[in-house]
Amino acid sequence: AMAAQMTDAHRRFLQVLMSHGIMEGSVARKLYRRCCEIHKVYYAHDKLDDFITTINSHLQPLFMQVRKGLSESDGRAHYALVNLAETEITRMASDYAENELELFRKTMDLIIFSENGFASSTDILNLADQLQTKKMKKKEAEQLLKVFVEDKWLSERDGEYTLHTRCIIEMEQYILSNYQDVARKCNICHSLAIQSQMCESCGIVMHLPCVRKYFRAQTEPRCPQCNDCWP
Repeated sequence: AMAAQMTDAHRRFLQVLMSHGIMEGSVARKLYRRCCEIHKVYYAHDKLDDFITTINSHLQPLFMQVRKGLSESDGRAHYALVNLAETEITRMASDYAENELELFRKTMDLIIFSENGFASSTDILNLADQLQTKKMKKKEAEQLLKVFVEDKWLSERDGEYTLHTRCIIEMEQYILSNYQDVARKCNICHSLAIQSQMCESCGIVMHLPCVRKYFRAQTEPRCPQCNDCWP
């Protein structure tokens, strides 16, 4: 089957998404509508995913893809443009110095090995003078954390850092293959879960928004896997 044609509406949508890097679902839907109106292309309010499928069929030869993912804090859909040709860590290598990359990797370790999917700024800053590549002053490390947040690799809340939604969408495969013993998928939505709750009996994990949604209808919350009480 021939891929549907890319129109100027598709091109405009892609350009705006590229400049943002990531976009919340409601914003993406508004943009989709706007692009169709400007370029007089047929618009159907429930066809955003088809519209994106068309874009993706044309991005395939370029090893790029628009991917959908969920925010771990509120469960909202987001769309991000992902580069499939190089792993995200290699792509980061063109933007950051070696010791900056090392600090990011170590921060990622802290976040992924933590119980709740967060690492405190204190713990991260303590790593700065233990770097193998080149030690970093605390001030430099503080500045770098700000840059990681601006560049949407990390999110920060009250001095606690976690992986940004864009980072999770982009790095899901990398994380699942490099942290095989600890990285888990959410039992409900089947995407990578960093901020999550774990069943104390069988060890499955669920995102917090997925937990809320799943247990909304149940009087007594029980694990979807082993049926034990969910604390």
